[in-house]
This record gives sequence, C-alpha cells and structure tokens, in this order.
Amino acid sequence: MSDKDAAQVKVWDMPVRLFHWALVAGFATAYLSAELHKMTVHVWIGYALIALLLFRLVWGFAGNQYARFKSFIFTPQETLAYVRSIRGGHAKHYYGHNPAGALMVFALLGLLLAIFVSGLVTLAVIDFEGPLLFLANSVSDETAYFFRHAHDWMVNAALLLIPLHLLGVVSGSLQHKENLVRSMVTGMKSKATEV
Repeated sequence: MSDKDAAQVKVWDMPVRLFHWALVAGFATAYLSAELHKMTVHVWIGYALIALLLFRLVWGFAGNQYARFKSFIFTPQETLAYVRSIRGGHAKHYYGHNPAGALMVFALLGLLLAIFVSGLVTLAVIDFEGPLLFLANSVSDETAYFFRHAHDWMVNAALLLIPLHLLGVVSGSLQHKENLVRSMVTGMKSKATEV
C-alpha cells in the first residue's frame, strides 16, 4: 500500500456513488423529456427513478457506515452550531455528510418521494395509466389537477434546491481543501482533512 493510499479513507461505497450519478442523469432526463413532451420517456424514467429511490431507502439501513441514515442524523443544535461555524470559517470536517449536507440530503430525498407520488397519482387520475389506476374514479377533477400542478411545483422546488446543493459542495470543497465531486466518483477522502 502506498503512502497516498494510506492517507485515504473509503467513504462512499459503489452503490451510493452509482445511485448519486444515476439520479443526476435520471432527473435531468425526466425533466428534459417533460419539457420536450416526450411523455412515454418521462414515465419510464420516472419508474426507474422510483426504483433508484427505493434502493437508496433500503441502502440507508443496509449500506456502509457513511451510507446509513443514522450516520447523518444531527440534532437541531448540532446543525445550527455547524452553520455558525461555516460563517466563522472553521467548520468541523466530517468524512460523511455534515449537518448542513444531511439536511439537504433529507430534503432532496423527501422532495423526490413527493414528486414521484404526485407523478404516479397524476398518471392514474389524468392519464388513466400506471400502478395507482385504482384511484382514477376516486378523485374529483379538481383534486386530479391539484396533483398535476403539485408535481410541477415540486419539480420547480427541486430546481431551487439543486443549485443550493452544488453551492454547498463548492463551499465544503473550498473550506476543507478537498474535492467533494471527486470523492463521489472515487469514493475516497483524504484522512489528512480530518480535524
């Protein structure tokens, strides 16, 4: 083992990294397919994204130390202290998700779940397709269109959160002098950055 290898720690396992990049590609494809009115593609990408999210929920309990949800559940006090320390320029380093990053992960996962549910309901009650088809005659037209519009609004909310996530990645990379994008490709972080 080289000195360089000894100075590295494996943080993101292959399933987490594949999930992350497949989610990026899938969300972009789903968004573009909807914008281009390619709804068959949109629906099938949606199903693939649902499968990805279900996998990540399972992996949040079965994955490695850093993939498990329990490793990045922080108290409100810890989160506020972390945010204050960022502003002070001396934020504590975490191998896995820091408290601010953890909030973003949970916000994005929750928002994705809501997007997928609203998409499946819309598919059933407006397009009369999909696994929730049994709902088709159970809701009013007003409710049906509420779900359709909610689906659009939540996608727009995700489009606001994604740049904030990227800003956090850039901020964390600069503050801790590490390349967080590269670590999500290689799975490795430097031990030297631990405070």
